[in-house]
Amino acid sequence: MRSLLKWLGISALLLVGGLLTPIGYVELACRPSGQAVAYESILPPEHHRPEGRTLLTYPEWHIVHAYDDYARVIRDGDPHDYRYLSSIAGFWTSLCSLSQASGPYGGFPAEFKSTVYTIGASFTLELLAKALYEETFGRVATWVRGDTRAPLDDLSAQQATEYSRFLQQVPWYRWDFGRDAAALGDVATGSFRDRERRVALGLEYGAKARYAKLIAAAVANVPPDALRLRMILRGLSAEALGAYEGVEVIALHDEGTEIETPRYRALTGLLSEMAQAGGDFVEIAGNDDILFTVTSDRSELEGAIYSFARQGYGDTRHLILLPVAELSEHLRRLDTQGLRLEHIHDY
Repeated sequence: MRSLLKWLGISALLLVGGLLTPIGYVELACRPSGQAVAYESILPPEHHRPEGRTLLTYPEWHIVHAYDDYARVIRDGDPHDYRYLSSIAGFWTSLCSLSQASGPYGGFPAEFKSTVYTIGASFTLELLAKALYEETFGRVATWVRGDTRAPLDDLSAQQATEYSRFLQQVPWYRWDFGRDAAALGDVATGSFRDRERRVALGLEYGAKARYAKLIAAAVANVPPDALRLRMILRGLSAEALGAYEGVEVIALHDEGTEIETPRYRALTGLLSEMAQAGGDFVEIAGNDDILFTVTSDRSELEGAIYSFARQGYGDTRHLILLPVAELSEHLRRLDTQGLRLEHIHDY
């Protein structure tokens, strides 16, 4: 027993050390460079959001994209076909590039950085555990199954797709993992692969459901982040802007029209539509710089902060940071450059 406890303790220390290593690397080797540049905004202070947060929103979206990539891979393939270590590395290496680029935008505030490190460590641990299982027992189960997919292979792919879409607008802990677990029993046959998937996925969904309850309870008394933001743009009339779903016209300024819009995934669609209609953005949430991501068939893109291949899609994601005033023109030229808009990162 003493020997067992000793090895468990050593394993725990190695695990913690492994999770802290990328955090230490980002802290020591990815220091922000460049001085902050003053910007006199049009919007009042109560509608400002820290500009550095446009960079800090990406790591969480990297996880959203990872679930989407995973769903795409297992739609036709198996979980062991997904490159788990590559996805983990993508999180930390992109965070390193973002940290280095954050200097002119106020750097990474400590309170936000701790959140990013926490979700990064959780993401790393989850994918390592999943990789360990799927590359061993999960892979063996596919050998026993053969080339013909089992019903739970298709159901789990469908569930993964629905979950990845849900994450684009709603926090993960609000997903009904219990419903997914129950659906496994409704669809499963008596085949070996279905029995294996029912046990493995049932344990995974059960663990996530319990963790989700803990997170929901922890944030219950925390004021929720604002679901809407203000911006200034010109080129479109107040009447045209008010016709967009979820958009409220607030005031007219010499520099342009002040509007309030929803955030997150809905904002990406709105900004794209407004740009195509001739709108030009002046400032967003009191800031004059913004991050957005595009995908292309090119492995590199000039001016991108970071680029890496997407799994399951056969293309590459590029992170681009540019002045808000240039956003509309870039959005209007994406098609001619062979680029596809993925997400505009607010603050």
